[in-house]
Amino acid sequence: MLLLVVMITLGNSTFAQTKNFIDQAYFETSVQVDSLVIPDRIYLSIHLKEEDSRGKISVEEQENKMARVLRELGINLANQLRLADLSSDQERYILRKKDVYKEKLFYLLVYDANTAGQVIQKLEAVKISNIALQKTAYSKLKELQLHLRVKAVEEAKVKAASMLAPLDQKPGKILYLADSSPQPYAAYNDLLAIQTGAANYSRQEVYEPIAIEFSKLRVSATVQVKFAID
Repeated sequence: MLLLVVMITLGNSTFAQTKNFIDQAYFETSVQVDSLVIPDRIYLSIHLKEEDSRGKISVEEQENKMARVLRELGINLANQLRLADLSSDQERYILRKKDVYKEKLFYLLVYDANTAGQVIQKLEAVKISNIALQKTAYSKLKELQLHLRVKAVEEAKVKAASMLAPLDQKPGKILYLADSSPQPYAAYNDLLAIQTGAANYSRQEVYEPIAIEFSKLRVSATVQVKFAID
């Protein structure tokens, strides 16, 4: 009986709270704010493999050429270059014609599109052309998302005040607040034009990467707010 009484009491309390919320006049709105940022973290993959030919170039020789080129571009190999996980299938040994043809996959971090274009062009010049864009990112993403959430809540309050003003009322305390901000996305096609241009330029011409940036990343924040009406 005691348990039954406690359950009835808790049930009545929950109903009372819900009823009070429903009976209270409130203003509900949803606000989304956006910002576009230039990615400052660009990840490239560089795939080295031995050629299936009589005068094949070893992976070790290609690696030395790659390292020299990257150093000439001012890239810090210790901080910006890493070898793919050996346990993955990205680095493997292929048995063919009783010879071993080795492969290595590296990931390179650069900070702008111009450097990415220079990396591709300089490596192509030493016959390393299997390069692809892995992803782009923005280093201060968390700070920007927090700023946008705050801005969205502020705009929600301004919106509520402007819509209630003709009724001689104003928004009161927040009864409900939810964040449904989407994750930012990146564009992966920008480097294709740079890569094609670097790979196909005439040997008699001096290739100069165009001073362009990657497509900006769109970062959004969305909030749903219910204000009590005073």
